[in-house]
Amino acid sequence: MPHPRPTRTALALAAVALFAPAAAGCGDAGGLRGAGATPTAVSPEKLWPDLPAASSPAFDIDEVNTEVVKGVAVPADDLHRVDPVEVVRREIAAHPGDYDGSEAPYRETADRIADCAESGAGRTPCPVLRPYYRDLTGDGRDELALGFRQLPGDLTAVRVYTVDRHRLVRIMGWEDAVGAVELAGRSVIIRSPSEVAGYEYRLQWTWDQDQRAMLLTHDEMVRTGGRDDGPRDGRTRPPRPTSAPTSAPGASPSVPVSGR
Repeated sequence: MPHPRPTRTALALAAVALFAPAAAGCGDAGGLRGAGATPTAVSPEKLWPDLPAASSPAFDIDEVNTEVVKGVAVPADDLHRVDPVEVVRREIAAHPGDYDGSEAPYRETADRIADCAESGAGRTPCPVLRPYYRDLTGDGRDELALGFRQLPGDLTAVRVYTVDRHRLVRIMGWEDAVGAVELAGRSVIIRSPSEVAGYEYRLQWTWDQDQRAMLLTHDEMVRTGGRDDGPRDGRTRPPRPTSAPTSAPGASPSVPVSGR
């Protein structure tokens, strides 16, 4: 028969009994000390209670950002067997306004993608970064976390792909001046420089089973612990998300991203 759980009173009395002899033998040394005045709790105050409730968002930030990648096969539904460079090539081809022509903002990325044939992803001068694999959806299979430089600027595109009905599906996309990318549980965390000295932006996307996508669940400015002389890149927030997607079916402590 299980023993009953000790009551809070019994535990308190036991603690007092153990503490009394120690206090008698050592005087005031080690005794309890007050931590000072406790701030008065203040309940939330609702502002403008007569303001009509909004029924739709004012701005479209592509909360559910998914897109089927056409032309890329996924052998045996295994993303480890997908060529990350080919995935980026398909994105370049699908968005010629961003990559094709002398006035395109990311024209150098398109020019240098040919270098990947010799160097491979993750090696200079290929703009495609090393791919990483992690189960971000909880289905027991790895997703593909992919990044590539958007040149000639200082932006980095971050993408996450999964397999849905034997198709390659992008479930998260973002572009920013990236300082670091991390994985934590089922989340992708992107850290970016801020125009405010001593702070950085921290954005977190987390897999949502209902939407079958990575949703932006946290967007915050946090201290970095140091101070800079000024903004690192001269940008002002917010960065833009990826190009308008096509619909497709389908916070724990930060840890460094790791490959498999």
